Amino acid sequence: MIIHLIDGTYELFRHFYGQRTFNKGKDKPFGAAAGVLNGILQMIDEGATHVGVATDHVIESFRNELWADYKTGAGMEKALVAQFHPLEKALVSMGVVVWPMVELEADDALASAAHLADADPRVQKVCIWTPDKDLAQCVRGDRVVQIDRRAKVIRNTEGIRKKFGVDPTLIPDLLALVGDSADGYPGISGIGKIGAVKLLNQYGPIEDFPEKVLGDKKELALLFKRLATLRTDEPLFSDVDELRWRGPSKEFAKLTEKTNEPRLLERANKLAARVVSS
Repeated sequence: MIIHLIDGTYELFRHFYGQRTFNKGKDKPFGAAAGVLNGILQMIDEGATHVGVATDHVIESFRNELWADYKTGAGMEKALVAQFHPLEKALVSMGVVVWPMVELEADDALASAAHLADADPRVQKVCIWTPDKDLAQCVRGDRVVQIDRRAKVIRNTEGIRKKFGVDPTLIPDLLALVGDSADGYPGISGIGKIGAVKLLNQYGPIEDFPEKVLGDKKELALLFKRLATLRTDEPLFSDVDELRWRGPSKEFAKLTEKTNEPRLLERANKLAARVVSS
């Protein structure tokens, strides 16, 4: 079986701002969420059987306690924020497993799910659907891959090495050294990407750097590495078959009626009938 893990937060952002191109600023209250749901149904239509979606139920996480400037939900558009919880409820009623994260981030859920699925010998491949560079650390050979829809590429270990210059396991170290403006930490001053890649390929992880390399900045670098390192120990499921899609519940009919999205129900029911008969 192939396990598909989807970054629900990214997909919601993508659909929200993608629809802005056409709606002239008149955001449909459920528009972006409906876009995410249709995208997942499309994956199922194309053969996906086991699907899990991770969302940031709360934008802040334990990392905000480690670094005061770590990303928060400040500045996010209200019309976008208002669709997070409805999306989570819609996913559940559509029969899709969703992990709404509070203490951890959606990225941590994806990393934990990938770790759990990778450990199951029945799993042939784990596909993580997100362009987020943080998730590159989860890639393992050709078995756990990252799918970047935006760039239309599938990255295995070789692909990650080609894009970033280091192996997947060193992605947290790379981010720690160069920083991540999206997540709100600056990296180590004086070290750019080329220099960071050279250091990591020469010495390995930051812990193994000779003292002369970072000097009194090593502790800061290790803090940033902790921010960049995704958690893989969240017990999201005990059996990968919990991720098998079996169709929508009766609640989905009520939701699609309330949100005026009857095509979603029609599509989900049609796919469910096909799944049951196969």
